[in-house]
Amino acid sequence: MLAPVTHFSPITLVRRARVLPHPGKVLARTGQQVSALDVLAETNVNPEYQWLDIAHLLGISPEKTERYLQCQAGDQLARGDVIAGPYGISNRVVRAPKECRVILAGDGQVLLEGTAKPFQLKAGIPGDVVELIPDFGAVVETSGALIQGVWGNGLVDYGLMAVLAKRPDHPLVASDLDVSMRGSVILSGSCQDAEALQMADELPLRGMILSSLSMDLVPLALKVRYPLILIEGFGVKPYNSVAYKLLVTNNRREVTLNAEDWDPYTGARPEIVIPLPAPGRTTVPVEIDTFGIDKVVRVLRVPHSGQTGTIISMKGKTMFPSGLRANAAEIRLDDGNTVDLPLANLELIH
Repeated sequence: MLAPVTHFSPITLVRRARVLPHPGKVLARTGQQVSALDVLAETNVNPEYQWLDIAHLLGISPEKTERYLQCQAGDQLARGDVIAGPYGISNRVVRAPKECRVILAGDGQVLLEGTAKPFQLKAGIPGDVVELIPDFGAVVETSGALIQGVWGNGLVDYGLMAVLAKRPDHPLVASDLDVSMRGSVILSGSCQDAEALQMADELPLRGMILSSLSMDLVPLALKVRYPLILIEGFGVKPYNSVAYKLLVTNNRREVTLNAEDWDPYTGARPEIVIPLPAPGRTTVPVEIDTFGIDKVVRVLRVPHSGQTGTIISMKGKTMFPSGLRANAAEIRLDDGNTVDLPLANLELIH
């Protein structure tokens, strides 16, 4: 049976194709050494459109709005320019919310087209540009440790890693942080404390790696200015033993966080790269494999969610107490217990 793979590799060859969402201009060149923040290519994203109900905003009938309109189709407006008004005793006006162009104006409404924003494609990892993708981007390659997460807030940065998690379930609280960590990437456990995320932004940090995060803090995590990656997911979950050991043994090394969204269609996922010289020839890690004896797995669902172990036998079709009959494997967990689990509840660790 084919199995999904998550990488917690101490040394591997990392090769990533970085592509624009739309055709654009490729700035990189073959053989160029890049940092994670270097721009490989750029383009303009699709403009945003906005309807304004001028009659409602001025508090008059649509028929009366024509005399108060201060713009017409084709006009370029800067943020704050008057679109309509002034009207009434209070001299009420409607202003442009951002830099834009007027597409339609009439019948009490105005349609605005926002200025197309430039989009810059960052390398995401430090390394060498080994291939160009015409009009779209490039392929970057490096060697080092690779740790993949399950969620990220979409940002990229790098810095020296400071390990705060003295154990896999160490909770992050605001009192853990101080000015000595400014500019660092910190590694801690589960976070349920909004103040800790805010303080990290104020220092500021260059990045944060957590085992898990309260779902209530997701809106805040999306607003902070540093990349944040979760290794295990949401709720209160400790690190699995493989990921924790790999991360803490690289304390005080420079790490790169690419906290991009997990996209099952492209294979992109949030990940941490720790550049290291390869002792010999390394290969690109496989993204899919098959279950087999002696392979290391992580359990995806309760009651053993997040635990790692080794397959000691393949069980075939097995009946579980829930009434489910499924292909299963006998797993020796890292805590020494042996359990039978459905293959659908497991992923391989490479």
